[in-house]
Amino acid sequence: MKDILVIGGGFAGVWSAAGAVRAAREAGGEVRVTLVSGGDDMVVRPRLYEEDPESMRVSLDRVLGPIGVRRVAATVSEIDTEAHTVRAVGRTGEELDLAYDKLVLAAGSRLVRPSFPGAQDVFDIDTLPAAAAFDHHLRRLPQRVSSPGRYTAVVVGAGFTGLEIATALCERLRAIADAQGAGEEVRVVMVDRADVIGPELGPGPRPHIDGTLDELKIERRLGRTVASATSEDVTLSDGEVIPAATIVWTAGMVASPLTAQIPGERDRLGRLSVDAYLRVTGVPDVYAAGDTAVAAAEEGHDTTQSCQHALPMGKFAGHNVVADLLGTDPLPFTPDPYSTCLDLGPAGALVTQGWDRTVQMTGEDAKALKRDINVLWIYPPVDDPEQLLAQAGRFSNL
Repeated sequence: MKDILVIGGGFAGVWSAAGAVRAAREAGGEVRVTLVSGGDDMVVRPRLYEEDPESMRVSLDRVLGPIGVRRVAATVSEIDTEAHTVRAVGRTGEELDLAYDKLVLAAGSRLVRPSFPGAQDVFDIDTLPAAAAFDHHLRRLPQRVSSPGRYTAVVVGAGFTGLEIATALCERLRAIADAQGAGEEVRVVMVDRADVIGPELGPGPRPHIDGTLDELKIERRLGRTVASATSEDVTLSDGEVIPAATIVWTAGMVASPLTAQIPGERDRLGRLSVDAYLRVTGVPDVYAAGDTAVAAAEEGHDTTQSCQHALPMGKFAGHNVVADLLGTDPLPFTPDPYSTCLDLGPAGALVTQGWDRTVQMTGEDAKALKRDINVLWIYPPVDDPEQLLAQAGRFSNL
């Protein structure tokens, strides 16, 4: 029996495993699919800016167990593409050697943490433990000694994640402060080294975003970055000191460091170059999906590190590793037309279409769509093998 090994328990990893099982059953062949992940859950990472982040997860065993995917709870430490083996460290420290015929690297991405003085006092929402620590910090703010910055939050990074957490904080901080009669103390400040908000989002949605930030009274410090921080304040590169009990870092993402163990070409984010079938260029028997891979999305544009691309990339990768093993027809990666749906907290949401990010919808209508995406569409079925495999065969998110 041939072995398919999937590294990563996020969106791309889960759908790679499910896609492989579906394709093998459809072809009438037998393969053994193993997924290696350090955690027991698929973390719904796009929702970690919301309150109660500890609930934003799905048991991997309830998703993949019913379709026969073997799960190994371990952290991968070494990939040997010549020997077709992966070394990992299990929960109790034991070393594991896992052989594969085909490998799918779907280990995701990670935040680049800052190194300025006081960076240890800075929060992020990149992982479930980090988001939970941040959530607990916010809930404990009323217990702090009253100070000018007790209900001030500085969000560093004015990209997609920064905008979602900053606008959410307006609501979350106010609810916490209002209970103490301190609602007027709430202050949210965004900091970015770029001279515009959301530079990667382009000029199309910027007027609406700027208007929303004005409406929510979110302050901006553009063309600047953080020089140092403490648990009580943050000092910017121009010398301004902002009293703040809460500093959140959202700037800079890179692919999993495991991509460095694959002898393929990588982009500036560390993502492996893949062909139309998600095979890593120049590396036999290795595929990559999700945030570890850079694939052609539409003419002149590459995939983004996003749930929007991770889900279908996983499904295509799973199908194609099986096609490679069983001699069936592979499918070229063909994602849906690019779009974005940006949560803007109490101001609703913003939906754009195309790479020029033409605004399609705003306000409560957009918010309703964002809720559907976050609460329904990105979750895999649990305890339902037939529905899971049916979804694994639907390569469009639409």
